[in-house]
Amino acid sequence: MNRRISPRPLDLERGRIDLSHGAGGRAMAQLIEELFEAHFDNPLLARHNDQACFEVGAGRMVITTDGFVISPLFFPGGDIGSLAVHGTINDVAMAGARPLYLACGMILEEGFPLADLRAIVASMAGAAKSAGVPIVTGDTKVVERGKGDGVFITTTGVGVVPAGVDIASDRAQPGDAVLINGSIGDHGTAVLSKRENLSFETEILSDSAALHGLVAAMLAAAPGIHAMRDPTRGGLAALLNEIARESRVGIMIDEGAIPIAVAVRGACELLGLDPLYVANEGKLVAFCAAAEAVRLLEAMRAHPLGRRASIIGKVVDDADGYVQMRTSFGGTRIVDWLAGEQLPRIC
Repeated sequence: MNRRISPRPLDLERGRIDLSHGAGGRAMAQLIEELFEAHFDNPLLARHNDQACFEVGAGRMVITTDGFVISPLFFPGGDIGSLAVHGTINDVAMAGARPLYLACGMILEEGFPLADLRAIVASMAGAAKSAGVPIVTGDTKVVERGKGDGVFITTTGVGVVPAGVDIASDRAQPGDAVLINGSIGDHGTAVLSKRENLSFETEILSDSAALHGLVAAMLAAAPGIHAMRDPTRGGLAALLNEIARESRVGIMIDEGAIPIAVAVRGACELLGLDPLYVANEGKLVAFCAAAEAVRLLEAMRAHPLGRRASIIGKVVDDADGYVQMRTSFGGTRIVDWLAGEQLPRIC
């Protein structure tokens, strides 16, 4: 027979976080039991250890960690909870790995509504379940009122890279094709529209999604992918410059081949943003030998998260590592690193 930590359940409709929820006593145990464990439920978490112990298969282990401080917490197409799950799964998947488990750390501000926290936790649980990557351990801390911004989340992910897969940011080679799985700029524009209470004729939704299924399909079609990364902060421009720097190559992209939704393009023009620098949370860019590019493109387009995939350019021999774009007017321009912060707190 289960024994409740507290004689009264949490008031998840009207209650708020207080300092006792992070103090290590009865209130904290009740919060964990009635909210986090209730939603994240899985056999490893149910063992109530300070860590999760599990078997792993053959291959190389991958581990990554990421902090999420997005404002607002809820935005068109997602929220900080699902974003934290998707973002960390994607960081694992960009190595070609199969994500296995997640851990999460929650920093809560005193006074934060329990109803909002429940919505965020439920969203995290739904995203993890949908991805098949359970949250198996975690931590909760509470900071005083005014010393946080509602909720900050840190998620850590582990996974395994199958034998024969070698994907790294320093492996792009001259002649490689550059592919993207869909339109850019959706996430950052969606967050900004919510933050600034902007409305457009067509609602812009975040592209937040877990990409490991798409990556698995891509590797099945083209196991020799050289490099892969998701264009989050700094957008596509930052990603291309990072790969060019790490691989000591140049990259030439074609402006007309880069998918951009009409609504996003219009919003960026209105707000003075360059979509090349706007964050994404459900996109990836892959670099592969030209001979494999068409096969890889077909595999991407056959997956629900890659229907608008496109070959957007190629890697060129350039020791200075310049990224250039062939414009729709027939000229070329440098696609430089982002200077400063175009959109703060978008992930």
